[in-house]
Amino acid sequence: MDWQTSEDSVPSARVSEADARLLLGRPPTTGAWRDGDPAGERQFAAFGPFRTENGDELPGIRIAYETWGSLNTARDNAVLILHALTGDSHVTGPASPGHATAGWWGDTVGPGAAIDTDEWFVVAPNMLGGCQGSTGPATIARDGYEWGARFPYLTIRDQVAAQVRLADALSIDVWAGVIGGSMGGMHALEWAITHPDRVARLGVLSAPPVTTADQIALNSVQLDAIRLDPKFAGGHYYDAEDGAGPWRGLALARRMALLNYRSPTELNQRFQRTWQSGKSPLGRGGRFAVESYLDFHGNRFTRRFDANSYLTLVEAMNSHDVGRGRGGVEDALARVSAQTLVLGIDSDRLFPVDGQERIARGIRSTTDDGAVVLHSDFGHDGFLIETELVGSHLERLLTS
Repeated sequence: MDWQTSEDSVPSARVSEADARLLLGRPPTTGAWRDGDPAGERQFAAFGPFRTENGDELPGIRIAYETWGSLNTARDNAVLILHALTGDSHVTGPASPGHATAGWWGDTVGPGAAIDTDEWFVVAPNMLGGCQGSTGPATIARDGYEWGARFPYLTIRDQVAAQVRLADALSIDVWAGVIGGSMGGMHALEWAITHPDRVARLGVLSAPPVTTADQIALNSVQLDAIRLDPKFAGGHYYDAEDGAGPWRGLALARRMALLNYRSPTELNQRFQRTWQSGKSPLGRGGRFAVESYLDFHGNRFTRRFDANSYLTLVEAMNSHDVGRGRGGVEDALARVSAQTLVLGIDSDRLFPVDGQERIARGIRSTTDDGAVVLHSDFGHDGFLIETELVGSHLERLLTS
């Protein structure tokens, strides 16, 4: 893809490079992080042209990342942590002017924690295509406009290729551990298959070997919820005169996703048939409590995430198939040489444990006899919530 656009895709005006730099400091019109926003603890690594698997080219990319701990003299204590679909680089630490929320795995990463930053040098990048500092659709292109819908289609392998550039820039030849959950688990698995000599230990949490037709179907309705929002405007909503974007569609997509992330048991036990207020939902205009729960999380999500990034990242998840071009899943998994922990949650309806069991069967160097399956009522999100249980297995992996 050329960064220049046709006249009918965005306004025809162009700005100078100097003006484009000024545009980078505009207040954000979406949930995307922009240059000029407080950086928090983010660091940034810039790289030259980047060609995707499809042959599209970005003229340059930037990866936002955060680190904790210290890299030792031998440079062999580095652990790469890869976030899920809507996560970011802020794995641990408080909310701050640069981070609207506290770290998403704060009980698992830190001094004395399962991933002990007194011992390990932890690196967490924001994935390519994201909206929290790394190059993505909300990034200003060379013509002075956001990439928007012009942003190239990315695969999981493209995103790992960008992470490899970051590892090279940090002079980390071999990761002591590469750990990821959900979409981050897809990345971790790709790392160990594509670069087996660079991964000593592997942690794949609640992730599948391939994205199945059922999972793609669940994703497709989320994507349509965004694209069918009239405010989506073909992906060119950043400069809308009323400042509005496809927030309703993005919130609806998030509500759909939450139904995959949590289990029926948790929702039924937590909310039952309670009302949100004293007004009856039975024809009296009231709402069930579970409806308000979904609304709250959907609306909050629009304040921190960009709709075009959501489309880009979900489509990257759809691309996930470790066996593509490698003779099938089992042949691909046989390439992994890292000591491996594969962990699943028994109530996960997004990525059921049969996927983790297949990964564990295919990797000869697993630390256990098959996948570790944890009991939890929290569904897919259990790998984020059951920190004590998950942490004990991660600690065991890192000391193996």
